[in-house]
Amino acid sequence: MIWRRITRLILLVILAGSLAGTSLTAARIASDPLIAPFVEASKDQITATTERMLTTAATPETLSAHIANRLAESPRNWLALDALVDLAYERNIAIPSALNAAVQTAREDDHSYYATLTSCAACAYDPAQCSLSEVMICQAPIVLTPIGDIAGITRAGVAYASGAEVDQIDLALSVVGLGATAAILASGGTSGVVKAGASLAKLARKMGRLSPRLVEMAVDAARTGVNWASLPAVRSIDDLTAAIRTESFLPLTNTLTDLSRLNTATDATTALHLLPMVDDAADARRLAIAAEALGPKLVGRAEVLGKARLFRATLRFSETAWALGAGLVSLMISTATLISSMIQHTLLKRLRRSLKQKAPPKPRASGGDI
Repeated sequence: MIWRRITRLILLVILAGSLAGTSLTAARIASDPLIAPFVEASKDQITATTERMLTTAATPETLSAHIANRLAESPRNWLALDALVDLAYERNIAIPSALNAAVQTAREDDHSYYATLTSCAACAYDPAQCSLSEVMICQAPIVLTPIGDIAGITRAGVAYASGAEVDQIDLALSVVGLGATAAILASGGTSGVVKAGASLAKLARKMGRLSPRLVEMAVDAARTGVNWASLPAVRSIDDLTAAIRTESFLPLTNTLTDLSRLNTATDATTALHLLPMVDDAADARRLAIAAEALGPKLVGRAEVLGKARLFRATLRFSETAWALGAGLVSLMISTATLISSMIQHTLLKRLRRSLKQKAPPKPRASGGDI
């Protein structure tokens, strides 16, 4: 009896300690934003994690399906196609002969002199018709310079003054690009870094490669950060400074800063290809981290793993998360053990009571005859 009480007391002490430790760790996470349950994984950890993921994701059937889907696009994305073929060779996966022949035929068709000439002309007229390789030749010379930003702001001012519809996305990206050039919107990075990110986003917008959330961010920046009455009069950097509220552009500016980091880790064509994965600054940062770890192998892995799994590979549990997890496990074990002990004690008491009630009465001792 005494030992049972001692055991329950010990379990209560363990339970109280687990509860206190778990609560303390959770309170630290809630009160200090710098203490996060997840932290950035190292380059070696990202590489190892993606390799483990590929063992189940990069099957012959999956790779063949991805290659066939990319092959059916128009214009074809040869950056993605080549990355998928390279991934198959890297993992010693044989591509079906018919599919391999179709890839070679398409390559010859798309890279012939006549095809290159006609497709570049179409790209110069309509950026939506550009392939990733063509856009850097046919569109970049204008978009990557302040000339494109000035033109974008001027177009918006003229449209507003005439009552026409304003392209708020182009306006927001032009404001960030020109503002970065003038060093008035360089939060989170140098002016050159922000300008590069804005230019990359403008190219992606022309090709329809901006994610819906990034488009929404640009529209929100233009809607809340532009003094529309002053916009038609913008003729200089000083005019631009007076016509915008810089704080409204900071979320967009920070996202574009990490886009430039992605561009630096890879190249402009790869960054354009991966831009649909970016919804905000956190996505841009994780994609840049993956690019710095995986290098040229990033595209193939992104094609097969997708955004969710690729981004998950860039994170690992922090020491705080392990402490919280250990506390929760200890708390659950202690609680379960204590409840089990209480149930066992209650059942034993009921069993003893039942046995006492069913036991026959003891016979009385009878005296001798008198």
